[in-house]
Amino acid sequence: SCAVSPPPEDQGASPVNGPSVGSYQSSGKRKMHTKKKKGTITANVAGTKYEIVRIVINEMDFLKTRDEDETANLIWNDSAVQHEKIAELRNYQRINHFPGMGEICRKDCLARNMSKMIKCQPQEYSFIPKTWIFPAEYTQFQNYVKELRRKRKQKTFIVKPANGAMGHGISLIRNCEKLPAQEHFIVQEYLDKPFLMEGYKFDLRIYILVTSCDPLRIFLYNDGLVRMGTEKYHAPSEANLSQLYMHLTNYSVNKHNENFERDETVDKGSKRSISWFTEFLRTNDYDVAKFWGDVSELVVKTLIVAEPHVLHAYRMCRPGQPPGSDSVCFEVLGFDIILDRKLKPWLLEINRAPSFGTDQKIDYDVKKGVLLNALKLLNIRASDKKRNLAQQKAEAQRRLYGHGSMKKLSAASSDWEKQRHTLERRREELKERLAQVRKQISREEHEKQHLGNYRRIYPPDDKLLLEKYESLLSAAFQTFLAGRAEEDILDLLEQCELDDEKLMGKSSRQRGPKPLTAMPECSQTPRRQRPDYLADFSSGSSADNSCTSSDEEEEEKRKSLKAGTAPTASPTLSGPIRRSISCPRSIASLSSPSEVRAPPARPSPAVPMATPLVRPSSATLRSHSLSRSGSAHRVPHSNSLGTIHSNIPLINLRSKEQEAELVRQTLAVLTAMRIRFPGKTEEEAEAVLDEILDNWKYHKPKVASYWLVKLDSTKQRKVLDIVRTNVRSALQRIWREPDVESLHLYRLFNRVFNRLLWSHGQGLWNCFSNTGSSWETIFSKSSEVVSPQELQCCRRLVQLCRDCLLVVYKFVSESRGSLTGLRGSQLMSEFRSYGMT
Repeated sequence: SCAVSPPPEDQGASPVNGPSVGSYQSSGKRKMHTKKKKGTITANVAGTKYEIVRIVINEMDFLKTRDEDETANLIWNDSAVQHEKIAELRNYQRINHFPGMGEICRKDCLARNMSKMIKCQPQEYSFIPKTWIFPAEYTQFQNYVKELRRKRKQKTFIVKPANGAMGHGISLIRNCEKLPAQEHFIVQEYLDKPFLMEGYKFDLRIYILVTSCDPLRIFLYNDGLVRMGTEKYHAPSEANLSQLYMHLTNYSVNKHNENFERDETVDKGSKRSISWFTEFLRTNDYDVAKFWGDVSELVVKTLIVAEPHVLHAYRMCRPGQPPGSDSVCFEVLGFDIILDRKLKPWLLEINRAPSFGTDQKIDYDVKKGVLLNALKLLNIRASDKKRNLAQQKAEAQRRLYGHGSMKKLSAASSDWEKQRHTLERRREELKERLAQVRKQISREEHEKQHLGNYRRIYPPDDKLLLEKYESLLSAAFQTFLAGRAEEDILDLLEQCELDDEKLMGKSSRQRGPKPLTAMPECSQTPRRQRPDYLADFSSGSSADNSCTSSDEEEEEKRKSLKAGTAPTASPTLSGPIRRSISCPRSIASLSSPSEVRAPPARPSPAVPMATPLVRPSSATLRSHSLSRSGSAHRVPHSNSLGTIHSNIPLINLRSKEQEAELVRQTLAVLTAMRIRFPGKTEEEAEAVLDEILDNWKYHKPKVASYWLVKLDSTKQRKVLDIVRTNVRSALQRIWREPDVESLHLYRLFNRVFNRLLWSHGQGLWNCFSNTGSSWETIFSKSSEVVSPQELQCCRRLVQLCRDCLLVVYKFVSESRGSLTGLRGSQLMSEFRSYGMT
């Protein structure tokens, strides 16, 4: 509940000051540029700005490699690394970040995951203040405030940005009606009775080392930092809510106060060591053993919440790794903890990239010990690289020549040969298990000898405590698996569609990391307008990740062009899909082929052969880049011209009038598109959307919780890809262009999709309210010319995305409700029938 964004040191600090420290730095630089020797442990520290990391690397006798060297034994980065980089690491390498650790290191993710564990284990997870994630939990928060008011109680709350740092954007409030309902931040109860030291509020920075997630191994460093406020603490009131130096313990905030003390004496100054604090507790007759036991439990229980996410992400990056193999990842985490007046620790936040800036001697002493002892515990050896290369070579030879593999039994093998084969196989299994046991024993012996100032807190030596932790781990994994329902629904709805196409004899699309292909489709029945309060669309920005057609679809279109026939539409737009009994209608096409074909009386979008090609204007060339031969615009297809088209790739430069006509046709098709609800008729699907919008006050917090909190960025993109994929197919059919990437209109659509995904989906959520900047500003602020009809197409696209979100939200909520009473076999059958598992 204390204001705690990552302290200034979490964002870096100035180099170490003072003559003694400076001499360490300079000598480190001189030694690290020596020539590489055979058998030397190498380290790539190009990704860090902290000199203390280089000093420790030097003291460990590691050799600093070139910045571009990706084969070093140790790779250190200040920020989290991409999953692809972890996947590419060799087994002998080590990198200082785990994938998936952001699930507890972002404030909103930590609050969401802790909330799930509190529901199933409330007694064990009582060390985090009550937290609400806005805007999804705005209604719950206001209800809580009303209940306090009814009981004539008043509490102080602290407001923090969801992913803020260094104390930016933090404020204290007591008048909760002033909180905006649509902003993305978290609200926590403020801990107004903290443990004080010399009258000042303070928090603790605890350093934690995670050496492995499979199995989980956690170490706690016995020293750390005590960060103190710089004004005497008083209980919060309307008069002192704005006094941040009193209420916030962030170093980046308090260092600007003239009262901040940089005293190097151990028992003075605004920043002190936890080793001194431990002695302070012991001197004042506090139970030091209980204090450290409570802190250790808080750390382990928090990392238990993260373990399913980290383990899942790690195994996705490193598939096929045998259990107990050395982890290529490790991580030094910074836990920020505050104590109440009863000395109970409360978790404030976790920093996955704690700063190793050393602007005071106490920083240098503590952080050097954290790093030096961590690298010793990792047991990185120069022989690891050589051994790994030898294993790869031996494995390649076994695959090539079959050396070392057991003979396969034939049908004519005797009983003696079968028994001998069984014994050999059993012997190999026992040898592997023996090697694993010896490796584990060796690892534990190394840890005991090189703990330094660390101590292992998981797995604990206490068997009863271990049993409790294992029970919590089991609950965490169950919670994690239950929370994956949304992703399963979206992924396996796609599989359901693909299976249907196979049953219908259609060419199936490639599986892989492709978006869900289903949902919007054409219908000639117009929709009634939405209420006025939902008419204002707004958005933001995100990285582009547009999907492309599969190779089979492109090849089919090329063949149809060569044969002189019109290209076939995408399977999702070709007509109603006949569903098998085990696979009812998913979110798929609504209309028949007659409803979606273009009116025959309209002029063809292509330039006829008899019409001479006119040199286009420069504006036309800017808006439509020339396509390659494989996707060039072609003349109307007929049997007489088929051979000409297949041999000569004719580049078709459309006139402005022809483009305007095609945009008009696109707008007509988009206007006719509808989002199909699985298992419901078109009228029922319309009724579902109307019910949500007519009762928007009830559904608003639920939709916000689903879209902004429960779905991560990947799942959010999958929802919008439902619309993107079908719109793409419609453009291919209308414009007779297999490769729509070069179309000006499609590029506009991509910009709109990216804006809707801005700020973890906040762009699309703003479309349901009158707040936020409109997505149309991406065009008003650009010099690019957008016609009124193109703008109308984009508006319709946004409305389809809104409807798509509402349909998916309703489908997920109804599926959960209908499946709660099913037994095991029934549950699996029902999941499969809807494309879930």
